Amino acid sequence: MAHSRARRNPADGRAPVRRAASGFAVLLLLLGVLGFVPGITSSFADLRFAGPASGARLFGLFQVSVLHNVVHLALGVAGLLLARTVAGARAFLLGGGAVYLVLWLYGLAVDRRTEANVLAVNRADTWLHLLLGVAMLAPGLLAGRRDRRR
Repeated sequence: MAHSRARRNPADGRAPVRRAASGFAVLLLLLGVLGFVPGITSSFADLRFAGPASGARLFGLFQVSVLHNVVHLALGVAGLLLARTVAGARAFLLGGGAVYLVLWLYGLAVDRRTEANVLAVNRADTWLHLLLGVAMLAPGLLAGRRDRRR
């Protein structure tokens, strides 16, 4: 039996799709911020605004640039704002997932040594974008299927 003074779970009453959207939004904000932290981002002195010349690596693995970090931050802020409603959360997960799948295709297609690599992506980024895209689309699509069955 629950005690009357027990703390309420903040997730109580929140739709799972809203929790998923909030979680991804926080993850994207964290990635964007950490891309600006020396030590967590190796070769920080080589961070450039954009392009393949940015030699900075988040966790020593993922190539980042100022523009790349700002994209993560912008999507994270949008996600927090949209996660306030079920429809907004679902739109964020579907739209954000689609954006990351496009970034995955961009990473596969772009010659990483040329100025066409404006976001400064490397192979690790490309596969992370695939993972994020699929992971965001799944709850967005599942939320829509559950809603249609009800």
